Amino acid sequence: MRHLFVLDPLERINPAKDSTAALMQAAFRASLEVWACTPADLIALGDEPLAMAAPVQPDPWVRAGDRERLPLNTFKVIWMRKDPPVDEAYLYATHLLDVAERAGVCVLNRPSSLRSWNEKLGALRFSRWMAPTLVSGRVGELQAFAEDQGEIVLKPLGGRAGLGVIRVSSQAPGLGALLELVTEQERLPVMAQRFLASVSEGDKRILLVDGEPLGAINRRPTAGEFRSNLAVGGQPEPTVLSERERQICAALAPALRAEGLFFVGIDVIGGMLSEINVTSPTGIREVERLMDQPLADQVIERLQQLRS
Repeated sequence: MRHLFVLDPLERINPAKDSTAALMQAAFRASLEVWACTPADLIALGDEPLAMAAPVQPDPWVRAGDRERLPLNTFKVIWMRKDPPVDEAYLYATHLLDVAERAGVCVLNRPSSLRSWNEKLGALRFSRWMAPTLVSGRVGELQAFAEDQGEIVLKPLGGRAGLGVIRVSSQAPGLGALLELVTEQERLPVMAQRFLASVSEGDKRILLVDGEPLGAINRRPTAGEFRSNLAVGGQPEPTVLSERERQICAALAPALRAEGLFFVGIDVIGGMLSEINVTSPTGIREVERLMDQPLADQVIERLQQLRS
């Protein structure tokens, strides 16, 4: 059985940290054929989906064979694991993967859902589990929200890995000018959320597979920092899920399954849902290392059970 991984160039992948490398190696251990290509290698010849793909031996990392021009329906599963940003090239790749899905290929996560579930906005449908949240491009709306909440966090809707996230008080000098800057003069909406002081204890990355929480870590911010993302220095720690966190996962599960979001990472701070990450979520290596859990193998096993 062939699995195709659509990802960044193999030479850019750090196998010690990368979740896609972990999944590729787990697929290889499960005696699956592992193939790789980049989004630029996807092709549609009319309504026939193809790719210039290479067979890969991912363990030890990495040996790739010669590329071949193959119909995508020769693959049982295609993993869309290109890292953000969700830019024009990313969106076009999802449209090409739509063609593969119409040809009967299982694409994970579902391409149409990758487009419709913005990682900030997608969480809004579960707002009862979130801290007070506003999305707006109007400075007046954002200022009023800040005054109501006292202290807020501003997030660009297209951001990732904590980049561009700002903590600000309603009493901060120049708040209006800052809001003009982050909204690009009221041209772009941003997300504003009540600042949760409990973030000092970390936020949890919970990895859901077919709607079920299979692994989690806590990410604690470094001294003087409120962002806990690993990319900005957050430190991963072992953790267990609270009852409320399990309730959040259960609330999300039906929608995730219905929309073909097989592998998802959610972020929870102080029992409050923060984000739903659907584009190449990370955290597998940290769960495996800190929790002594073969998570990538469990993901592949769950997928094989569903596809059998």
